[in-house]
This record gives sequence, structure tokens and C-alpha cells, in this order.
Amino acid sequence: MLYSDKVMDHFTHPRNVGEIPDADGVGEVGNPKCGDIMKIYLKIDDGIVTDAKFNTFGCGAAIATSSMATELIKGKPVSEAMKLSNKAVVEALDGLPAVKLHCSVLAEEGVRTALLDYYTRRGEKMPEEYLPRHEDCSACDIG
Repeated sequence: MLYSDKVMDHFTHPRNVGEIPDADGVGEVGNPKCGDIMKIYLKIDDGIVTDAKFNTFGCGAAIATSSMATELIKGKPVSEAMKLSNKAVVEALDGLPAVKLHCSVLAEEGVRTALLDYYTRRGEKMPEEYLPRHEDCSACDIG
């Protein structure tokens, strides 16, 4: 399995690792079949994601996708952060092996779950098309 230089960089030097104690939104997603668990923390001021951190237990691809996802949404309006797709994460990392694409899905779901928490805390509804899907990931059925 070959990883791009960007995947290796984000795995060996992950950005935004840690917690935000007074986070405005927290999302935890995982797949017990593969063991990857991501927790995403968001700080949002005036509708802008001012900080994003993560804690991920999982493989190198899971760590790299979490790192890249937080990088892609920092400084962006919530309306744009909601649109983060697993495809955008994969493209930003210059690709992932097919058996690791589920990690990018978890990263997307983690961000959306944290944003859903943000909306819920504010007593607002998140636009339905951006709600987390919590899809079961067939790529984890290996073995």
C-alpha cells in the first residue's frame, strides 16, 4: 500500500491534535470493525470556524484524514465547513489507497457530527443535506 507524501506528512506531523475544552461543537465517529475512532472539536465565533482540533485512534490514514479535515475547515464559515466532503479530503491528501477511503468518510462524518452538535447547542436545525449520514463502511469488512 503506497501513501502520498502529503498523507505521510499529515500522519507523521499531524496538525491540530488535541481537545478544545470549551468547544462549541464536538463530534465523535467511529467504526468498531476497523477500530478507527475520531473525535473532532470546533470553536466557532460569529459563524466562522476559528479553531478545529481532533483526537483519533486509528491507522495512519485515519490520523492523516483527521489532520487534513481540520486544516480544510479552519477559518471557514460554518456554511462552507458543512460542505466538506470525503472527496475533498482525499484530493487534498493527493489520494488514498482504496482500502483506506473509509477514513476520509469518517473525517467528513466527524466534522458534520461536530457541526450538528454546534447547531443543537444553539437550538437550531442543521440543513438536512449536510446532516451526518453515519453510513456503515463496507471498506471495513476486510477479513
